[in-house]
Amino acid sequence: MPVNRRNALRGGALAAASTVFLTRPAFAASAATPVAAASGVPAATAPIVAAYRQLQSGINRPSPERTAALANLSRVAKAYNDSLSVAGGGAPLWTDLPLGPGSDYTTSMYARLRAIAVDWGTPGGALSGDPAVLARIKAALELIYASQYNPDVGEIGNWYTYEIGVPYYVLHTLSVVADQLTADELARYVSPIKRFVGNPNVRANNTALVETGANRADKGLISIVAGALIGDTAWIKTGIDALTDVAGGGAASVVARLDRAAGDGFHVDGSFIQHDTIPYPGHYGIVLLTALAGAIHVTQGTEFALPQPLKDKIYGLVADAFAPFVYAGALVEPVRGRMLSRQGETGHDIGHQLTVATLVLARTASGKTKTDLNALAAKWITEGTYAPFLKIPDPERFAPGPDLVATPGIEFAQDMLAAHTRPARTTATHRTFGQQDRMVHVTEAWTASLGVSSTRISRYESINGQNLKGYHVGDGVLYTFVPNAKGHYTDAYWPTVDPLLLPGTTENAGPVDPAFGNVPVGPNPHTGGVRWDDKHGAYAFDFKSWDGSLTGKKSWFFTPSGIVCLGAGITSTSAAAVRTTIENRNLGEGGRGTLTADFRRVATDLGKASALRRPKWLHLENVSGYVLLDDASVTALREDRTGAWRDIDTGANTKGTTTPNTRRYQKLVLEHGIKPVNATYAYAVLPGASVLGTVAAAGGFSAWQVRANTATVQAVQVGDTLLANFFAAGSVGDVRVSGPASVAIGRCGWGRQLAVSDPTQTQDSVTVTVRGKSVVVPLKGSFGATKVVPLP
Repeated sequence: MPVNRRNALRGGALAAASTVFLTRPAFAASAATPVAAASGVPAATAPIVAAYRQLQSGINRPSPERTAALANLSRVAKAYNDSLSVAGGGAPLWTDLPLGPGSDYTTSMYARLRAIAVDWGTPGGALSGDPAVLARIKAALELIYASQYNPDVGEIGNWYTYEIGVPYYVLHTLSVVADQLTADELARYVSPIKRFVGNPNVRANNTALVETGANRADKGLISIVAGALIGDTAWIKTGIDALTDVAGGGAASVVARLDRAAGDGFHVDGSFIQHDTIPYPGHYGIVLLTALAGAIHVTQGTEFALPQPLKDKIYGLVADAFAPFVYAGALVEPVRGRMLSRQGETGHDIGHQLTVATLVLARTASGKTKTDLNALAAKWITEGTYAPFLKIPDPERFAPGPDLVATPGIEFAQDMLAAHTRPARTTATHRTFGQQDRMVHVTEAWTASLGVSSTRISRYESINGQNLKGYHVGDGVLYTFVPNAKGHYTDAYWPTVDPLLLPGTTENAGPVDPAFGNVPVGPNPHTGGVRWDDKHGAYAFDFKSWDGSLTGKKSWFFTPSGIVCLGAGITSTSAAAVRTTIENRNLGEGGRGTLTADFRRVATDLGKASALRRPKWLHLENVSGYVLLDDASVTALREDRTGAWRDIDTGANTKGTTTPNTRRYQKLVLEHGIKPVNATYAYAVLPGASVLGTVAAAGGFSAWQVRANTATVQAVQVGDTLLANFFAAGSVGDVRVSGPASVAIGRCGWGRQLAVSDPTQTQDSVTVTVRGKSVVVPLKGSFGATKVVPLP
């Protein structure tokens, strides 16, 4: 059966050390252990190979968890070995993976061979040290080389297979058995890698295309390790130089901080973009970090060691670009792009890979940097109770097929935990990332984030047969992450959720875009918000549907107790009904949970909608409270929905299974009718709130009050602080603004101050007038960042 986790293909040095594909492998050799003298690896570069082998095989640190993980690896590796045929003569190595040109099966062949090789090289593995197995590995290497991956083959299908995916698996395998191969054999099996990745700065099939971001980092690490295997020091140096783009004068450096909106790579505000317009800290960013961690690890202590200033920049990425988007050990959905649809890459899977990358980085760091990195890893391990990092009972827990669990990540984690590392504390944080149109609001109990788009950032990504129902993931989805539902988005959410009713969105009932696909940016530039402090902020979104038939102004105001959601100017010319979704919660398989409205239990008969007339509040057990701030009625529906991962991902190397998944959902929907004109909504979501807390908020004991909800301005008063989103010049109370802006005004110490951002990222300045006194706030080149100025 084909491999279906592309992040496993992409993870490079640490794909072996993450909870995806052979995730967390195991091996006895340490970075300081030289490859055996009989090896064809030159002595000068042997430490790099030994260090890379460690990332496949671990440090042989005994523990019950390692034993369990190794047993899982052995089970799958043994099955692959038993079904492997090395008879040759044109016969396939595995009967379900036919030989022949093209990329559909080559990756899977090398992936299976890697599983066998790592288990063979792992002390305690079922195949460990078996000479007959070694002979089969050697024979398989030759057979796949001869028929599938050699310097004479052409790229057919996805370029990635030839230039990154397969090279990584070849290197994983070769590093494990390197001391059993001659120099000539190593040179032979590395030769196709040299053809496709000889110059890591550019795409082999189009040398005019300069590699960026994660792809460049992957190719850099591949060059370092492949060069080390054959003693090609020039290639090693080329790989290292590629990380900072020496050849291009630093223009495509993977650690450069770009000071602009969108564009591949890291940005000065902590954003990370791949594919020009997709926020991707939750996949490509971690792939890049993983490769950089591997590059530091394998070169540490050698003449090729990365310079300290470069390492310091890499260490700093973890807290700045990634940690804000982690909840309960998982990456939040709005920064995962099309990977939402991958059965083998849930938020928890990629969260585990981030944890391993962080652990590996910490092993090469020192002082406070080491302490801080380990503290983050300890936090994610401690809080990740839905998908325990150290106790994954089955390598197929989150995905089908040959996705394996091995041991390095477990061993590195236990090494760290044995030092009594104190987990980092969760502290209130509100951050806007204007250069990727993302935000995150963190409290001590819950986290929230938004999926939005603009003329800078795509509404969705749907390529390579993936994310086939992500029609509205950039239309203002409000994601809430609560303590009692840590597995909400991991538990078959995306193949079963109603894709037309995502929480926070205002949509027509249909149809969807008939040209759905690729990566279209949004139609309006107005997307962004203002940060007041760690506990408060506002975010605005000027929404227009894919066909332009539906428009609306949407705002979210974030506080310690909840999120106030306002909509105005909702106008449609379509014949389809318009709905705003308050909630669409995955309750699990056959899940339960009492729904209460104004102290009355709401009927939850499956498939039977309840019309709730002007409720003041609702509460969904173990999830959240909801306060209605106007006279709207709410439709409540509990239903079972069935879908298969293959429905949303048919990618050649990532496709999900056709197994049906049924999950129970609770929908709470506001009906705006057909062809509404200037309709509005106003409600608050209180993540994790109790019934009493919800009642109190609805009874006027909340910390906020709606001050305006029009197509020009939406505003909320929180204590003595005003949070407001202006979609055009306008006023609220004694505050007037000259143009589009997100504004916060309140006390700071003995005085008052003003915080302003330009969500359109198009204005040179905005004038804010408060009580007759005007302040001109320069915003040119701020790319949506908040500017703070004192009020006169």
